[in-house]
Amino acid sequence: LNIWVRPGDEGKCAFGMEALKKSMTWDEEVYGREYDLDIYMIVAVGDFNMGAMENKGLNVFNSKFVLALPETATDDDFEAIEAVIGHEYFHNWTGNRVTCRDWFQLTLKEGLTVFRDQRFSEDMTSEAVVRIANVKQLRARQFPEDEGPMAHPIRPESYISMDNFYTATVYEKGSEIIRMYDALLGRDGFRKGMDLYFDRHDGQAVTCDDFRFAMADATGKDLRQFERWYLQAGTPRLRASGAFDASAGEYRLTLSQDYPDTAFEIAGAGDRVALHMPIRIGLLAADGSSLPVVLAGESGGTETERVLELTEAEQTFVFAGLSEEPVPSLLRGFSAPVKLEMERSKAAFGVQMAHDEDPFNRWDAGQQLALELLVDGAARADRGESVPLDPEFSEAWGRVLADDGLDGSLRAQALVLPAERVIAQEMDVIRPDAIHAAREAMLTALAKAHRDAIASTWEALAPAGPYVHEKAQIDRRRLRNVLLRLRVATGEEAAIEAAWAQYESADNMTDAQAAFVVLADQEHARRDDVIAGFYDRWKGDPLVLDKWFTIQATATRADALARVRELAAHPDFSLTNPNRVRSLVGAFCSGNQVRFHDGSGEGYVFLADNVLALDASNPQVASRMVSIFNDWRRYDDDRQAKIQAQLERIAQGGELSKDVYEIVSRALSR
Repeated sequence: LNIWVRPGDEGKCAFGMEALKKSMTWDEEVYGREYDLDIYMIVAVGDFNMGAMENKGLNVFNSKFVLALPETATDDDFEAIEAVIGHEYFHNWTGNRVTCRDWFQLTLKEGLTVFRDQRFSEDMTSEAVVRIANVKQLRARQFPEDEGPMAHPIRPESYISMDNFYTATVYEKGSEIIRMYDALLGRDGFRKGMDLYFDRHDGQAVTCDDFRFAMADATGKDLRQFERWYLQAGTPRLRASGAFDASAGEYRLTLSQDYPDTAFEIAGAGDRVALHMPIRIGLLAADGSSLPVVLAGESGGTETERVLELTEAEQTFVFAGLSEEPVPSLLRGFSAPVKLEMERSKAAFGVQMAHDEDPFNRWDAGQQLALELLVDGAARADRGESVPLDPEFSEAWGRVLADDGLDGSLRAQALVLPAERVIAQEMDVIRPDAIHAAREAMLTALAKAHRDAIASTWEALAPAGPYVHEKAQIDRRRLRNVLLRLRVATGEEAAIEAAWAQYESADNMTDAQAAFVVLADQEHARRDDVIAGFYDRWKGDPLVLDKWFTIQATATRADALARVRELAAHPDFSLTNPNRVRSLVGAFCSGNQVRFHDGSGEGYVFLADNVLALDASNPQVASRMVSIFNDWRRYDDDRQAKIQAQLERIAQGGELSKDVYEIVSRALSR
């Protein structure tokens, strides 16, 4: 096993090497797949458009996903390195030994291998935390893609530039489709299907249908309708409603599926039909205990979770033997990549937030309740009204804060409010200023309402010794750094000084970066101190310097765009390095919604300037950047006009690459 790096970086490879060994061991133990060559090499390079490329025997990696030391990489960076190294190694079987017949089958290797690397990460760290992180990514990146001008099935029907279809749909949604096989067939059935797939097709170039046939033949499961997931673009909507008959002890759950209207026309939308969906479900009593999930007509059972199969536009499932009206826990583990619509009371949300035995749904209940309140808050802010803190949500949020039974990483996830991009998806017309105002108001109100509990918990989580990379300490750091953000949200001087003290004393990048992030958003002298100090210490390390650019680009201060323009002229910024472009241009335009969408439209001019400057030398990165405009029809008329003007400016900017031409032409079409 070899890792090749630039001279001077040899000392940053130990974690990557261990991750490779873990990947090889895991694939042998879980899938029975051994490596087939005598040598496996990784080369880490600083100028690379992608994360990595699985060339047989010699894997080319972006150095971001290889090099790590505690003082230069965060806990999240370490986990990303482990996942990407695993992903590329797993391609040896799902991508190399069994490969794709043509480019249209790309999800066959990428969706399947993303699923495998996610399962690997779940086994190496925490199944619940990894699942939550992956669904957050899906909702923030792939769901908007499904509603935009580049919406496509996981198996696209056509393309101008194949580079444009290395997408969240092909990768992340493709992984969710593989996960649904696992839900429908069970772990043992899925393993049988994988074994048959490898036995049949080792050394061949095959199709998505070949994979589906192997799953069906190995288990006897009828998966003909399941093919529609490969053919239909868009995120399905799952609607649920329930009715309880106390006299009969029955709960009738009606599920229906369709697709919501979108701002862009989606090819083939009129031909979409019902999908085959696995809906993992549990039922909770008012006290949070689990109730049996026995369908009417079945003999009495004690199981408290099962998978329903929704195959029609609407179906009703009747659960029997219930002594009280249950709180349904639907889509446990996010068993299908859909948008769930179901009316729930705040009390029902509270039961799930406090007691749901499925960690994902426990987290998601809080997210969905917060989303409802934030959408309402954004409407209030848009009308110039104040945004009050809902007392029932605050109480439920406080119970999560005080729940020592949850590990720190899960608690940290549960305490973080939905991102502004996720809130935007719930609005017919996206109002970036109102969304930001509502989210900041809720964050500040929670921080003040729970000030003492936040401060005491933060103090109790102080490090007792030097940095250690192990689960308990990772959990502790994650929770403490979320609480630091909340402490600073109160605006108290003592909280800002606590963040500065954490930055100065940190012996690891996780804690230093967390403090830098909160200080970079302040109107305070410590902001200037941390920006100067971080640069002086790390200006010689390209990967850490990328963090310096990103943290400033995503700070939501009113002067954010002016600062980004200054950074674009900085001697250490270069359009020739993809990581540096993503760290500044990409981070600001896709990660700072409120400032990129400033009403002046200057953020749009900044993005268009950089797309035009990049296209001739790096069309792949240029097309990724211009894709940020893809949801432009979701905004108010004034912002739409300003974005359209920049898209037309790019379209008329000379001889465009195929990559950028395809994105821009489809964005400007209906």
